[in-house]
Amino acid sequence: MRVIIAKGSGFCFGVKRALAIVEEALGEERGPFYTLGPLIHNPQVVDRLSRRGLKVIDNLKGIKAGTLIIRSHGLPTATIEIAKKRGLKIVDATCPYVKRAQERARELEAKGYQLVIVGDRGHPEVESMASEKSIVLQRPSQVEKMESYSRIGVVAQTTQSLENFKEIVKRLRSKTKELKVHATICSAVSRQQRSTRELAKKVDLMLIIGGRNSANTKRLAQISKEFTETYHIERPFEIDLRWLKNREIVGISGGASTPEWLIDEVREKVKSYGN
Repeated sequence: MRVIIAKGSGFCFGVKRALAIVEEALGEERGPFYTLGPLIHNPQVVDRLSRRGLKVIDNLKGIKAGTLIIRSHGLPTATIEIAKKRGLKIVDATCPYVKRAQERARELEAKGYQLVIVGDRGHPEVESMASEKSIVLQRPSQVEKMESYSRIGVVAQTTQSLENFKEIVKRLRSKTKELKVHATICSAVSRQQRSTRELAKKVDLMLIIGGRNSANTKRLAQISKEFTETYHIERPFEIDLRWLKNREIVGISGGASTPEWLIDEVREKVKSYGN
């Protein structure tokens, strides 16, 4: 049995940067330490950080002191201002690609465009970009239900598939006289999607590793399923050995928030079955 790992699997630049910022803060800043929602969408990494003192909270209620670390997905500006008024120290671990998308979204609204965000409704990154007037589109079919506007500006959740983004933009042209588009999809995520797609075409089975709350990992699984039998797992013990029976080539791909050690554990489990 051959085991092939898709190129670019595992931590992206933004996740590596966020973890480095947190490590530095935990060593130098005064606690307690909080993140509004998990720093990244990987429960194993979040659990490790929690043991070092980083507490995940759902809201700022009752929080009056300490350090708030802004997660890699970013936070709405209003939430950050509330934290500052409460006297919390702010450490910003927002991914630079996400920050760029936030800036483009605010620029478009400031210039009078109807903002459209191509992304997953309710995802923290999308919420960090959205305003009360913005429109979130997940699928091309949703464009048909939209009103028309004289000017529309478009940004993308950084982990969106390029194909989905392009199709939505194409359909939006019928809804406006002026369309301004910022393709804010992360280049590393796009490369990982391409490598996963190409690998899925060549193997008998794909294992996609990453948090079940990770949008980019779920998207990798969706892409892979178009070409071969695919399973989305978080840990090696989830592998059903019956999946591996009579397989000659097994492909593995990890999401942008999946640590390398976890990918290695899955590879070793699959190889041990083959041996």
